[in-house]
Amino acid sequence: MTHFGYLLVGWGVTLAVGVVYAGSLLRRGRQLTARVPADRRRWMTTDET
Repeated sequence: MTHFGYLLVGWGVTLAVGVVYAGSLLRRGRQLTARVPADRRRWMTTDET
């Protein structure tokens, strides 16, 4: 493998890990949001949106 190949693999793995981590954060945030009682939700979350 050339230096360019190692560079591409390194960037690819880094980006893939970042995307997977961001997806897991969003999924976990949505799960936790659903568990918050309606009277304890922040003003930014309304039923109108």
